[in-house]
Amino acid sequence: MIDLHYWPTPNGHKITIFLEEAGADYTIRPVNIGEGDQFRPDFLKIAPNNRMPAIVDHAPSDGTEPIAIFESGAILMYLAEKTGRFLPTALRERYDVIQWLMWQMGGLGPMAGQNHHFNRYAPEKIPYAIDRYVKETNRLYGVLDRRLAGRDYVAGDYSIADMAIYPWIVPHEAQGQALADFPDLKRWFEAMAERPAVRRAYAKGEEIRPEAQSQMTDEQKKILFGQTAKTGA
Repeated sequence: MIDLHYWPTPNGHKITIFLEEAGADYTIRPVNIGEGDQFRPDFLKIAPNNRMPAIVDHAPSDGTEPIAIFESGAILMYLAEKTGRFLPTALRERYDVIQWLMWQMGGLGPMAGQNHHFNRYAPEKIPYAIDRYVKETNRLYGVLDRRLAGRDYVAGDYSIADMAIYPWIVPHEAQGQALADFPDLKRWFEAMAERPAVRRAYAKGEEIRPEAQSQMTDEQKKILFGQTAKTGA
């Protein structure tokens, strides 16, 4: 049994996609990040960066005590190794997947996240910041589009790289991107959206946070975007 500490954000969706694809036995433990659940002492014991998702695996493969993992990329790698799925064992194929996972973790996620922030949440609209992150998101979409030319998936067979990248493309309109400009990415995106496990994963999120309740209040923005070393722990 795996406990998934989760909220329906792109990083949260990565993990439900994997768990649904693998048919894993898991329980969602909601972490309402708009209400500050990520600062609870019990959550910080397993996720010291006060960010979800995080997991606790009560039956790790080494047969010892439960193990807690935070950071979505690390969780995907852990689950892939535990189940023997969605991460190749051969050297070149394995690192093909890992490098695209790291591309998402270090590039697409942070850049698209700043795009979201300055476009949607910042109290002051700063044209330079908006332009900077919309353009960088566009550049990264172009990298992905070129990678997907002649490929069904990002790194050979369907893998944790696809699971990590897809949720960050879902809000493409909010990021100022048109999928029609990226035909190979668009083809891949539409195929991903039709996967039954992906649909189930997003349905789980909708159960926890219906779309009608997804607008942030000013107080929630303060919780999410006003953290310092003193307030963020």
